[in-house]
Amino acid sequence: MIAALHKQAIQLLLDLINTPSFSGEEDETAGLIEIFLKKQGIEYHRDQHNVWAVNKYFDEKKPTILLNSHHDTVKPNKGYTRNPHEAVIEEGKIFGLGSNDAGGCLVSLIATFCYFYEDRDLKYNFVLLASAEEENSGDNGIRSMIPKLPEIDFAIIGEPTLMNLAIAEKGLLVLDCYAHGTAGHAAHSRGDNAIYKAMEAIAWFQNFKLPKVSETLHDTKMTVTQIDAGNQHNVVPATCHFVVDIRVNDLYSNREVLDLVKEHVQVEVKERSLNLNSSSIAKDHEIVRSGISLGRDIYGSPTLSDQSNLSCPSLKLGPGDSLRSHTADEFIYENEIEEGIDLYIKILKGIV
Repeated sequence: MIAALHKQAIQLLLDLINTPSFSGEEDETAGLIEIFLKKQGIEYHRDQHNVWAVNKYFDEKKPTILLNSHHDTVKPNKGYTRNPHEAVIEEGKIFGLGSNDAGGCLVSLIATFCYFYEDRDLKYNFVLLASAEEENSGDNGIRSMIPKLPEIDFAIIGEPTLMNLAIAEKGLLVLDCYAHGTAGHAAHSRGDNAIYKAMEAIAWFQNFKLPKVSETLHDTKMTVTQIDAGNQHNVVPATCHFVVDIRVNDLYSNREVLDLVKEHVQVEVKERSLNLNSSSIAKDHEIVRSGISLGRDIYGSPTLSDQSNLSCPSLKLGPGDSLRSHTADEFIYENEIEEGIDLYIKILKGIV
């Protein structure tokens, strides 16, 4: 059965790669997932571009595990030398946009769900969710599905981790900051230069270290990534806008970091969202212990995923390498998918 699942999962991945599915445009890949589940004899549901299912003998009295990954992709970057929407296998590598992030994880989780689907004696229920709009943190992805799914006790989020256990993930807080001054002629001493005010705040972001350091996610990292001011060489600008990217560890909420920033900088600060908080699962959780028993490492992930939308404990785990995500000529190894399916099943067998 597992060998057949390997083959079926890889074919599904090839089909997904061959079908463009940018965030918000995942209708056709959702249809492919529906067809796959139907062929497996699995009853499924679809909500916009999200496809989900529960195990055949779902029991409301049992706790529930969410198996989730996404089928949308970013747009290909200009460095591609291959057709990003043409799946090609060469020397054991599957090339194509979304192969590594997160197609390999998605098809591996779907295969894992199929493996357990008809088991009557599970200690846990399973919910499978192939979600949309992960790459753009859209409103019509996992966030829209959480109220519609059964209550989840913990989740496995399929993202490329080399099948190691990412037990914590940094949150994301993006700030638009505006330094305000007074316009004036550059040749005179008149004018209150907004750029200089922005520079003071930027220096604070560069040098300030938040005191709480996490065991798994280390420090909270603040980086100024964009700046914009002025439109003429001889005019002192009245406004300087800059953007700050903040990766928040699991010892702070996004609200706490925002409040701290506003206490220290003398510029206007507007947050884009407070929803993308850090997430984690205890090191002694049974799913983590099961993975460790199979020789998998634990670590904290600096990258954001749909974990940030969940209020339950969650583990990021999947085949592929995060360093390949969003790169030109993206790929995943065939044997990574096969090993991913095997390890997902073994880890879950350790608790179900």
